[in-house]
Amino acid sequence: MPALAAVDVATLDAELAWLARVVELRLAHYFAEGAPASPALPGALAPTPPLQGDGPYAAALQRHALDDTERLLMALALAPALRPALLDVLAVHNPTTQRPYTEFGGVHGGPFLPTGETACFLLAGDDLALRLSALQRLSPQGRLAQQDLLHVVSLPAQAPGAASALGQGVQHGLLTPGAGFVATALPGPALPPLAEPGGLATRVHSGLDWADLVLPAATLAQLEDIGLWLQHGRTLLDDWGFGRRTSRGHVALFHGPPGTGKTLSACLLGQRCGREVHRVDLSLVVSKYIGETEKNLGRLFDAAERDGWILFFDEADALFGKRTGVADAHDRYANQEVSYLLQRIEAHAGVVVLASNLKHHIDDAFLRRFHSVVHFALPRAAERLRLWRAAVPAMVTAEPSLDFAALAQQHEIAGGTIVAVLRHACLQALARGDAVLRASDVDEGIRRELRKEGRAA
Repeated sequence: MPALAAVDVATLDAELAWLARVVELRLAHYFAEGAPASPALPGALAPTPPLQGDGPYAAALQRHALDDTERLLMALALAPALRPALLDVLAVHNPTTQRPYTEFGGVHGGPFLPTGETACFLLAGDDLALRLSALQRLSPQGRLAQQDLLHVVSLPAQAPGAASALGQGVQHGLLTPGAGFVATALPGPALPPLAEPGGLATRVHSGLDWADLVLPAATLAQLEDIGLWLQHGRTLLDDWGFGRRTSRGHVALFHGPPGTGKTLSACLLGQRCGREVHRVDLSLVVSKYIGETEKNLGRLFDAAERDGWILFFDEADALFGKRTGVADAHDRYANQEVSYLLQRIEAHAGVVVLASNLKHHIDDAFLRRFHSVVHFALPRAAERLRLWRAAVPAMVTAEPSLDFAALAQQHEIAGGTIVAVLRHACLQALARGDAVLRASDVDEGIRRELRKEGRAA
């Protein structure tokens, strides 16, 4: 990963110092006795620092032609990741109510995280015209959101500082720098995870490699086909003109019992082809606010298409299961959301992977639209033996009575179950203070896992 240019460190230092000065001035004015009308910030009291050099961050600000206010908003959104203590002064409590100041906004309970209300306070104070202008800049229709520079992500209702259902809006959402902006402006530092568009997806990783996949040859061949699409699909569609005859994306269904490698395969497929994999949280897909689902999904798919992500929908049968009759308005809205999601998946010019433990729960009307259906079966004895041996840590010694070949023959279990068994046995070894893997601990781990699966131990 490239290192952040030294000149950009100076630029970021200057931007964050400028933000700290704006916070200081706004608070000083807010708490001053008999203060005149709120000054517009940034402005003469907090002049914008000149950009220093042409590193990635400075270049991104110039390329997008961000004005002073937009630069300040970007610094505010990045502050929790780059300088967490900078905004702690806004986490003070009102001595009268013994609660955080409503005017300051923010999410409490840890490092202060700025919301739209925080931005309005810094830019406008109690000036209504300035506040309305700030809200316009933060709007989903504003250029900051439209160009994936800055988003305001809705918070779950239980989050500290989140608004009630009646009060949710731009001012209550979390300020989040756009993934596209971060990728180009901050290519070097390992920033803490940033919220994805709409809060619907989370990037997933794996510390394993493609060689660690233990799957039947037929399954690996189907995964290779998806990899070919990722590597050569654009050439096939555009240069060879095949885009006139087929859709521009690839939709795959991964189905099979839990622990057979569906999520791992998606992660390693992305790793092998240089693509990020983002798992979509289906519990957040169907919003209780009419129209919110379409907007959030639109942003998610737009970001995935722009940055080449693989979108991974786990437990897809929960959303794409066999349909029943429409009993009430809730069912009609749910069907509308599913139809919209299916349309977006089909129109998406990228790879979408849907995972399910039970293929027969997926509606046949959906199955016909998938480009590939990949079965992840329980591993056979030879594959289970490979999994047993590969999962034992290098610093651990198995006692002589531990026969992995016999275990592989005797127990028809998935790779994920084997890892869970060895995790239990290794923890027992650590508790004893040795590095010996005992057969009795492995047997107990197998019994526990089989009981969890509802099978005879």
